[in-house]
Order: sequence, then C-alpha cells, then structure tokens
Amino acid sequence: MKVSTVEMMRSLDKGAMEKYHIPDIILMENAGNAAYFVIHDEFGIKGKRFVVFCGIGNNGGDGFVVARKLHSNGGIVTVFLLSDSEKLKGCAKDNFDILASIPVNVERIPSIQKIKKAISDSDALVDAIFGTGLARDIAGSYKKVIELINKGNKPVFSIDIPSGVNGNTGQIMGCAVNADYTVTFGLPKLGNLLYPGFAMCGKLYVTHISFPPSHYNNNNIRVETNDLISLPQRSKDTHKGDYGKALFIAGSSNYCGAPYFCALSFLKAGGGLSYLASPKSITPFLANKGSEIVFVPQIETDKGSLSKGARNEILEFSDTVDIVIIGPGLSLNEETQELVRGLAADINKPMIIDGDGITAISKDIDIIKNRKQPTVLTPHLGEMSRITKMGVDKIQKDRISILFDTSMKLNAYIILKGAHTLISYPGDRIFINMSGNPGMATAGSGDVLAGTVAAMFGLGLSIKDSIRMGVFVHGFSGDLAARDIGEDGITANDIMNYLPGAIRNIRVNIEDIAKNIYEGIYIV
Repeated sequence: MKVSTVEMMRSLDKGAMEKYHIPDIILMENAGNAAYFVIHDEFGIKGKRFVVFCGIGNNGGDGFVVARKLHSNGGIVTVFLLSDSEKLKGCAKDNFDILASIPVNVERIPSIQKIKKAISDSDALVDAIFGTGLARDIAGSYKKVIELINKGNKPVFSIDIPSGVNGNTGQIMGCAVNADYTVTFGLPKLGNLLYPGFAMCGKLYVTHISFPPSHYNNNNIRVETNDLISLPQRSKDTHKGDYGKALFIAGSSNYCGAPYFCALSFLKAGGGLSYLASPKSITPFLANKGSEIVFVPQIETDKGSLSKGARNEILEFSDTVDIVIIGPGLSLNEETQELVRGLAADINKPMIIDGDGITAISKDIDIIKNRKQPTVLTPHLGEMSRITKMGVDKIQKDRISILFDTSMKLNAYIILKGAHTLISYPGDRIFINMSGNPGMATAGSGDVLAGTVAAMFGLGLSIKDSIRMGVFVHGFSGDLAARDIGEDGITANDIMNYLPGAIRNIRVNIEDIAKNIYEGIYIV
C-alpha cells in the first residue's frame, strides 16, 4: 500500500476534485462516514454518550460529519469547538452550519472544567482537533485538552491522525492524543506509520474516500508498506548450490556470536552454502556451535581480529560465491577496519555491509559510491549518523527524506533498522516494514537479519526483492517467537531458530499473512 506525505495528500485531494469532479464536501462526507462506521463496528452507537473535539480546519469539519452521523443513529453527542467559529471556512463551515441546525449540543470554546466533566460523563471521545497539517508544538489550552483526553480513560477515536502527531515524521509535537482507533483518509500518512506516531494511533483504519485506485496508486508516491513477495519454490531435483553461496567476513575474539548468527541464519532461512571467514583462533569454537557452516580460517592481529594479511585469500575466495556479507563482529581494530575498506572496494560481488563494516566504510564513503555491484547497508540510527555525519536526533525527525537522499547519493540500498524498519532503493522508493516487535531489540538480531537477506538472494530473488523479503521474514520470525514465548527475553538465537517456521508459514499461508493484519492497516 502507498503511504503519503501530507503535501502529496493535499495534491491527491485537489486532483480528486479537479480531475474526477468529486467535490470537497463529498470527500469530507465520505471521510466522516468511514469514521462513523469504525465507531459503530468497534464500539456501538445507540444510547451511548460521545464528546467530539473539533478544531477549525478540515479535520474539525470531518468531526462535524461524525457528530451528525452519531446523532442520527441514536448517539448522545456533545461537540466542543476549540476555537472561534468565525474562522471556519469552506466545507468545514458548511458542515458546522448543518450541525448547528439540528439538536446537537455544540459548545464553542468551552471551559476546561466543563470539558473535564463532559469527558467524565462520556462513553467515548472523538478527536478531530488538528489532523495532519500541524506544524508547531501544541501549547496552552489545546495542550490541556489533549492531556484531559489522555487522562480520561475513555475509548478515543482519532480522525485522520491523533492530534499532536506530525503527519510527515511521526514525531510528537509537544503532546499528542493517545488514540485507541484512528481512521485516516485517502492513504495512510507517514506519521501514521512511523514511530512514535504509529504507537499513538491504536488500531489504524484507512478509507480511500471514493478515490479511484489509479489515483491513490500514483507512481509519484515514493513510500509504500513492505508487502509480501512470493518465494521461489524449491525444486525436487536440486542441490545445495542451487540456493546460493554466501561468504561471511565476520567475527573477532571479543565477538563470537555475530559470525555464528549471521552465517547460520543464512542456512536457517533457506540458503545453500554458508562460508565463514573469521580469525583462526575463534574458528574451533564457532565450528563447535555451527558445524553446518563451512569455515575459511584467516590470519589475525594480536588483538584477535582479522589481519590485513588475510586480504588476498578473502578476495580470491569471494570470486567463488554469489554474495558477500562483511562486518558483523569484526571489531573496531584499525588494521581490521582498513582491511574492510580495501575489501569493500575490490570485491566484485553483491555485498551486504553490516555492523563494524559500516563504521569502517563511513570513514571513506566514496568506496560505496564507486562500487559496480549492488551494495546493501544495514545501519541502526547510530551507524546512520556515522554514514551521514548528521546527529541521531536530526535523522530521527526526518528519517524518510534523509534516507532517500543518502541512498541516492551513495547508490546503495539501505536498511535503516528499528521499529518499522525502513528500506530504501537508491533514487526510487522507500518501504516501511510492518513485521517485528520490541522483543527483537536484542544483541545479535541484526546479524540474523544480514544472514536472512542473503538467504533470500540465495533462494533466487533479485537483490531488491531479497532485501524486502529478508527484512519481512526476519521480523515475522521474531513475531512467531514472541507469540510462543513472549517478547521479554527473546534472543537472536530464538529469532534464528524460528526462521524455518517463518519461511514455511509464508509459503503455505502467504495470502492470509498478507491481509490487513500484517500491513497493520485495516481497510474501511
């Protein structure tokens, strides 16, 4: 599903009116109807008391429609208009005038005490205060109202986006409504799906408000949810070489888990042959844990990390495989970091650069720009900061734009890890991944991800599709683990061991998994 910026949504609304001759009053009516149906289905209407909080923009106009529909179907409705009604314009004013002509209690700029009592007496609340156009932090009486809504301990339905969430970044603008349900219109906005905004939405619904599919599937919209891709079938007449050969350049004396997890995850996710180039001294330990891996022991520094002397052997070996993964647990030893930069420049294979490998190449980022074969970077926010030379806070506040620009500048695929991991194709588009859970924030989880992405390539997917499915499968595996053992205490080993089950589920139940529940978005 496409995911819109606030500006693109305005353009889509304008196009619907100009190209398809759908008046804005009908778009607003459709939006209000959809929100009403969600309230009806999730909570019920007849005889229940609702307080609807409205601003003076179009979001407030949507709220007026909802209030009218609630009243007409047996709800007991109070509307609080939180600003001067003289400022209402267009179809928002039209719907206010309609509402004013029917017996619904409308209070204009009510006192905080009156709001507090109304919330206490209500059964449910409707938030139609700001919508997606909020551009500055919330303060004053608006902040007090939102705080009362959040403290009210009543079901909250937000219209389009919880008031206080930035529609483009998901950031909280001072404070925000913590909704139980959100109904967004046309398409989900970035702020509906990016954290922390996503967490404020509760159960997220989207309605296309009568847009034709060709309109909301516009190719100019560069962000989408990471929907499933079918996996190639395994032939009955087959051998291990048919499912990819991967070389993992990973590990050091202080980091023995990372090479094990990435190299074995490749096999657990369906890859064929997993080769691991690690320092000689740790190879016996790794072989004892992962005997299915093929080991390529290398000379090491006196600190137990890979030595520059390993360069020629690794480079020669890389010619025999399909994909190279470099970086997990290699350490920050300067000699090893120099080795990584040299290998990244000279290896002529698709390459995934992870962990300490990202730290190494961030000191000479032109290495990535100059590579001829596809490059995949898998940074967390701290590593993204090293790549971009920007602060983590700045990236956090504008992840989509910074990721898109960086991916295009480096001509590299980037997997920006975190809650709702982002996947960027250079100069093309960004995908928001919806699988995964907080329990996966654990040491070694990223190493499992690197191996899983490589395995998708080994199964026969293109590098683009391998990245998307690798990220999804990794998160799905973590979700299966959380379902069975709970989020607390999930380890990288758990995520890895659930990979075969994740692959099996996707092969057998791809249509069910792909339904609304795994987009995190429900269509109304």
